[in-house]
Amino acid sequence: MPTLLAQLAPQRSTQYSALAADLAPHELQLSPVGRKIGAMQPVTLGGQAYLEYELRQDLDERDRYELGALAMTSAYFLSYAEAGGVPGPFLQPIETGFTPALPAEMAMTRRYRGKTNELFTHFMCNIARFSSAFASEPWSGLRVFDPLSGGGTTLFTALMLGAEAAGVEQDDQDVKSSAAFVRQFAREQRIRVKEKQERLRKLGWRWTFDLGAAPGRRCVLALGDTQESAALIAGFRPHLIVTDLPYGIQHSRPLFDLLNGGLPVWASLLPAGGCLVMAWDATRFNRADMASLVSAEPSLDVLERSPYDALAHRVDRVIKQRDVLVARRK
Repeated sequence: MPTLLAQLAPQRSTQYSALAADLAPHELQLSPVGRKIGAMQPVTLGGQAYLEYELRQDLDERDRYELGALAMTSAYFLSYAEAGGVPGPFLQPIETGFTPALPAEMAMTRRYRGKTNELFTHFMCNIARFSSAFASEPWSGLRVFDPLSGGGTTLFTALMLGAEAAGVEQDDQDVKSSAAFVRQFAREQRIRVKEKQERLRKLGWRWTFDLGAAPGRRCVLALGDTQESAALIAGFRPHLIVTDLPYGIQHSRPLFDLLNGGLPVWASLLPAGGCLVMAWDATRFNRADMASLVSAEPSLDVLERSPYDALAHRVDRVIKQRDVLVARRK
């Protein structure tokens, strides 16, 4: 059998230079392709960094599609040690067949203060799906919710993958600028868009966009309190919840208050087997405390087996450790 080479995704910012190397092995291991691969080692060929995996079985069409939808690796090859008696390695490119449902630039070009790296957001979306009861479902049949959606990176990433997306955010400017961005991006990319704006009595506002060919891919932007998420996104039942918790919190109390109020609401929106994935600044709030807090919600099981316990990574001099926690609805 040949081996599988996965090229690490290049990072546009030196701030995230080690992100792909840290997280790519875990993403591939948790993906549906993970059952077909064995031992892994980093290798460098022609100055490019790869992960080399022992391939236990041939890859089928679905496996190749799943490879193409990964975040932390960007190209894939079958590697042969020799060919016709000539020593290698010789690389055979793998055609993945994955095509974004909407342009990837939708998540990349949206810029705002506090924006999460879009490849990391993509990674979290993938981990949520891989860890849920819906791992074998295509993205086109799934719905993703971000209860702290900020400027919308999670929503736009989910739309790119093919899912429907909804987000709740309490910052008026973030929501309105996200709605304006959707309109502008659709116009520039010549994507059909249908918009509905509603005032929700005593709750806030909601914008619903249908993007693409009829019946369209739904994107819901809601302005309001995350503890009112059930009402704010009424009619949208997510399979997956993906969110990046606020950074810069100096003390644990605000984070406790946010999660104590939000978790019961968010968990109630998930079906059995649905997944919640959260990232946070673990420099000030350690993993044990976070796992204990999430486990206190009786409907959620925190996944702690390997590699779920090894998703921590460095971001910069301020966020010395960011971690990712995955919980599944019982």
